[in-house]
Amino acid sequence: MMNAKQIVTTLSLLSLFSLLSPAASAVEDIDITAAAQNATTRSDHEAVAAYYEESAREIQAKVEEQKQLLEEYESKSYLYGRQTQDLQSHAYALVRKYEKEAKTNIKEAALHRQMAASAEENGYSVPQLEKFSIAHGLHPATVSE
Repeated sequence: MMNAKQIVTTLSLLSLFSLLSPAASAVEDIDITAAAQNATTRSDHEAVAAYYEESAREIQAKVEEQKQLLEEYESKSYLYGRQTQDLQSHAYALVRKYEKEAKTNIKEAALHRQMAASAEENGYSVPQLEKFSIAHGLHPATVSE
């Protein structure tokens, strides 16, 4: 049995970890935004596109995980009692959120692939398309549960 001091320490550590987790992804998002803004060559744009494609794959895995949870909540609702509807709503909302995020990342990757191809054809960077991307908010926001 844990005493009060151990419980407080454990809760404090859990709070600290939860606070630090979104911060790490925010820094990563800032780095990719800077990389996208500073991309000028074909290889720069391809690297940014690859990042967005990988991010979309990771988010799609989260979608599948939430869909499985949603199926579990629907098929075995008797196991979750009063919380069933809340759990279903939360899982459904996360599915929608993650699908939207994955779609945004795929669009951004396609845009950078297009910029890479254009840079290759013309032998120079394509700042107009990049500015269009940034101006229209195609860079994804940080995803957190």
